[in-house]
Amino acid sequence: MTKEKSIAVVSMVRNDSFFADKWITYYGSQFGYDNLYLFVDGMDQKLPSLSKKINCFQVPHIEYKRAKGDRKRAQHISKFAQELFQNYQLVLAMDIDEFLVLDPNQKWSLKAYLSQEFNSSSLSALGLDVGQHPSLEQPIDLKKPFLSQRAYAQVSDRYTKPIVALRPLNWGSGFHRVKGKNYTIDSNLFLFHFGLVDYEYAKKNTQNNQLLSSGWKGHFDRRFQLYSNIETQQPHEADAFFKKARVLLSRRRKWFAWNKPAPLKGTALVRIPERFKTLV
Repeated sequence: MTKEKSIAVVSMVRNDSFFADKWITYYGSQFGYDNLYLFVDGMDQKLPSLSKKINCFQVPHIEYKRAKGDRKRAQHISKFAQELFQNYQLVLAMDIDEFLVLDPNQKWSLKAYLSQEFNSSSLSALGLDVGQHPSLEQPIDLKKPFLSQRAYAQVSDRYTKPIVALRPLNWGSGFHRVKGKNYTIDSNLFLFHFGLVDYEYAKKNTQNNQLLSSGWKGHFDRRFQLYSNIETQQPHEADAFFKKARVLLSRRRKWFAWNKPAPLKGTALVRIPERFKTLV
């Protein structure tokens, strides 16, 4: 049995009343609450109700346009993660609405799986963008697992992120790439993105004047296409498409985006396999 490595998890949050406590509960159960590090962006922000269980830091908010804000956040967390490597062997970093999951078929814990030896500087998990079916699914119940309430996800290059750092590195904006490094899509890891898991909550974000003034409207418009895709497209059989997608994401890259997954063409909608339903 592989000796388990010391693993830290880092994120940053602002204007959230939805995901932070779930992030704390999920990653705390996987890696231990003492190993979670959460930055709360803004001295005016309310702390998550579970903040005292983890290492929680409230920092002053600096207003940036969306793209620059993403870069600054990645720089801040990259530097902090590099310092964490003095005490940890691995560091995970992700947005507050992203949850790293090991395929249940593996029968390992996530921590034990990540404690293996890997021949890369980072690991990417296959990105699954989960949304609410507009006509078939009810608003999310925060007291129940998200995946027990949602049946559909879109396999996404945007969320196939190298969030597992096996050694000190520098993430690009949004953790979408590692600067100067290639990526390795692990065959058993999935990153569930829940930003659109609840339509009404997501809609409220689109009406946030501060976000709109910072350049988020185009982003919201693109993202909301997921709801239409879920309602109108025929989903693939998930496991077969997962294998195909990992190959396509690795091979069809442009020279100027060599260290990012290639966009998938055509329908990438899947029905989430039953074995994931209780995990997050």
